[in-house]
Amino acid sequence: MNASISIDIGGSTTKAAGFTEAGDLFGTLQIRAGDPRTSAFGALGRFMHEHRLSPADLSHITLTGLGSSFFTEDLLGIPTFHAPELDAIGLGGLRLAGLREALVVSMGTGAAFVRAGQSGCTHLGGSGIGGGTLCGLASRFLHETDILALEEMAGRGDRAMADLRIGDLLDAEIPALHPELTAANFGKIKSSATDEDVAAALFNMIYENIGVMAVFALAGDTVRDVVLTGSLACLAPARTTFDVFNRMNDIFHVNFIIPPHAAFATAVGAWSAGNREHFAKP
Repeated sequence: MNASISIDIGGSTTKAAGFTEAGDLFGTLQIRAGDPRTSAFGALGRFMHEHRLSPADLSHITLTGLGSSFFTEDLLGIPTFHAPELDAIGLGGLRLAGLREALVVSMGTGAAFVRAGQSGCTHLGGSGIGGGTLCGLASRFLHETDILALEEMAGRGDRAMADLRIGDLLDAEIPALHPELTAANFGKIKSSATDEDVAAALFNMIYENIGVMAVFALAGDTVRDVVLTGSLACLAPARTTFDVFNRMNDIFHVNFIIPPHAAFATAVGAWSAGNREHFAKP
């Protein structure tokens, strides 16, 4: 087998994606990130074990993500290359969504906004709001850091117990302002609000603010598709909160998309960033 593996070494998770010689995706894997070198070798070894691959089966390995800067050598003696993270984000989002142009938003520890198209990928900016924000605030106020536990809590909560919404301030609807949009996150938190309500409001704060920043990023652009990628895009609240993105579509005419394998978009894009001859050696 002449396969290749791309590894995205992020701030909180490390993700791997495997490709056939023809470039078909045949497997993905995600582990918690700690030390970049430990997590990268752990992801590589586990992926190879699960897919019964030996070093001889791999033509090359591609690294991307901030943690890839810790590597200056070939892994396991396999030719190892670096792909620019921002290009990987943009091209991975396009490939998974089946689009030629879009704004690709990587929702990881923070958030990155990449305008991707046939002419290349442009980093429009980033935000410190993301999964790190969620876990930090949840640890302080809910005494919970496990993302799956927070996901379950949010599913049982009601953000209306914490958020001040546009509808709370109006006697009649204004067409440009949907009553469910947030006027102030945690702006009317009630004494009876449960931890589950707070969890729901935390998730909404992250998703809604990233959505608004995506709308601003496309101001004056003809592109209206926004591809949401990263680990946060794959959590249940991203789906149940998707009416937030739908409301923005109604108001701002922006189409939000969560494609299959969204968590692995950057690893997928590392393969798509170009032939390995064009990659930088570590």
